[in-house]
Amino acid sequence: MSHKTGSKPTDELIRLAIIGDGAAFTELWDSYSGALRAYLRGWMKQLDDFYVDDICSRSFEKAFRQIGSYDPAKSQFQTWLHSIARHTALDIMEQEQRIRRKYVSISEAPDGMEAIERLGDEASSPLEEIIRSEDRAQNERCIEGLPELYRQIARRRFVDGLQYKEIADETGLELNTIRTRIRRAKALMDKMKEEEK
Repeated sequence: MSHKTGSKPTDELIRLAIIGDGAAFTELWDSYSGALRAYLRGWMKQLDDFYVDDICSRSFEKAFRQIGSYDPAKSQFQTWLHSIARHTALDIMEQEQRIRRKYVSISEAPDGMEAIERLGDEASSPLEEIIRSEDRAQNERCIEGLPELYRQIARRRFVDGLQYKEIADETGLELNTIRTRIRRAKALMDKMKEEEK
């Protein structure tokens, strides 16, 4: 018996996602993201909402890329997602610890710290403005290649130049979710640009 999500059962959505149907995957996101967030909050109580959203987004991104390897005979879709999220969370924490060890000396340099604090994500920097105008065509191409989950938000930020809060107000999503998705979209776009070189 298959779990029912929205208008289609999960197994039907998975079948559609495997053949590249982004809308089916978005429906899986809508159906399972809340439960995945709850699972992450229960499993790792020290994580704040920003990390939970980030892990959730990355997990779905991995699930989208690996959907062809999902075997319903071995586990339920939700269990498979939990496993991906667990590995993603552990990877992120390990990465953070490596970064912390590498940059621990930054606290001894108040000027450096001040510069970092000024790099707020609410306003576009002049450099971001130059990059946006120079790379508009490339950005558009990369945005089109993003998973549907990130596409609209990336376009509003990197093409239209909206602030995080403006995008949150426009989409009705939480500010942390917007930050997370923009960060992931930027990482994916950077990877695409690297591959184009």
